[in-house]
Amino acid sequence: MKDMRYFSGLILLVCAHAVCAQTGDGPEVAQAQADIQKLRALVEAGALPRVRLEKAEDALADARDAAILRKTVYGQDLTVEQADEMIAAADRRFERRKKAFDEARKLVEAGVAAKLSLGGFLQDLDRARQECDLAESRARVTREVAEMARAEDALDRKLALAPGEGAALAERFDGDGVFTPGTFSRVETAFEAHFGKPLPVSAMGETAVHRALGFDHRGRVDVALHPDQPEGVWLRQYLTEKRIPFFAFRQAVPGKATGAHIHLGPMSTRMALGG
Repeated sequence: MKDMRYFSGLILLVCAHAVCAQTGDGPEVAQAQADIQKLRALVEAGALPRVRLEKAEDALADARDAAILRKTVYGQDLTVEQADEMIAAADRRFERRKKAFDEARKLVEAGVAAKLSLGGFLQDLDRARQECDLAESRARVTREVAEMARAEDALDRKLALAPGEGAALAERFDGDGVFTPGTFSRVETAFEAHFGKPLPVSAMGETAVHRALGFDHRGRVDVALHPDQPEGVWLRQYLTEKRIPFFAFRQAVPGKATGAHIHLGPMSTRMALGG
């Protein structure tokens, strides 16, 4: 799994033009809605063909999907439900651009349009494909964070029902009970120095997934490493030597992203009702 901070950098590099600080659905949605109202009146009056209205409605649907992607692919935090919505929006935008490209290609093949006219349609299709790839990557990260959170939730519930029975799900090390940003920075630096790559952080502090499960994950970090793989073994040994508290989760969910990971810091606590 890619580090969420690396993922954010990738988004800025590839699609910086799509990042914005607009609220709501954005001005293009409002403009498309206004255009449809005008066109509908003209179509009903017989002044314009219905195909013009259909094209405007398609443009409105595309603008709404673009607004969804701004809030998800280019946002900071997602739930699993939002990730599914994001994938669907990216797929719809790709299919629209594929349809437009196919129609333009038919005109070229019929000798109605020049081959050079395909350039813009092809660029739009490539951008939509990149957007789909980014959405898939973001959704995968979100789902994996969800599986990790569920693994912690399973352990928490098991310990509540039968204290001491969580050993099969996770290895616990309380260390000195202290985990601060400075502590984490030292862990990051040591891991990168040893392996030559960033620590694969999946959840830094509180996330929408943890909030949805009712967990207070502030001040904790989840690392996407299986505790029994070489990198996970090294990390557990390092944390133990430095007396840094952690939970190493070995639980996996068949047919889904693994819930196995290493949780740095004290165990997440349940949020207070209404908190």
